[in-house]
Formats: sequence, structure tokens, C-alpha cells
Amino acid sequence: MYYVYIIRSVSDGRYYVGSSSDPWSRLERHNAGWTRSTKGHRPWELVYMEQYEEKSRALSREREIKKMKSRKYIERMIRGGSCPDQLDRLIAPIYSGRRPRSK
Repeated sequence: MYYVYIIRSVSDGRYYVGSSSDPWSRLERHNAGWTRSTKGHRPWELVYMEQYEEKSRALSREREIKKMKSRKYIERMIRGGSCPDQLDRLIAPIYSGRRPRSK
């Protein structure tokens, strides 16, 4: 599985859109300062994810969101108020920013 994720800077409210096969580990890397574009805005929390079977689809969706260049668009996605064609791939808006516990 591949995921498109949105993280939000706790320090300044900025959003970052990315894709990964493991968004929880990717969030840890963002918070550790491994990504130049997010390093200065730590800490980050995971606020949104969509799931895809194919990496190419996740990358395409990531580019689509980034091309919008719209904070309002991203915030509507997080609230669940847009992208009805994407709802079948929606994991959920994730407000805790914490990795789910294993059963």
C-alpha cells in the first residue's frame, strides 16, 4: 500500500503534502529534521491520509494536491468537505498524529 499524507506544523500551522509506503515512519523523519523543506517548521503532526494500491497513483495524487497550491483546498480535504471521488481511498482525517496501536 502507498499513502498520500498531509502533515501540519504545530509551530506555525503550515501544511506539507507527501507520499510514502509508511507515513508514520515518514512523519518521524520529518520531525527528526531529515527533510530540508520541513526541518525549520518542526514539530509536525499527521492530519490526513489517502491509501492507494499503486505507487504511481499515490504520486499522481500528491502532484494533483500540490498543483492546487491552495490552503483552503487542503483544509477542506482534512475536514472531509471535498474530493468525493477520493472518498473510497480515504483513510480518515487523523487528528492525534499518533501511530495506531497493534492488536
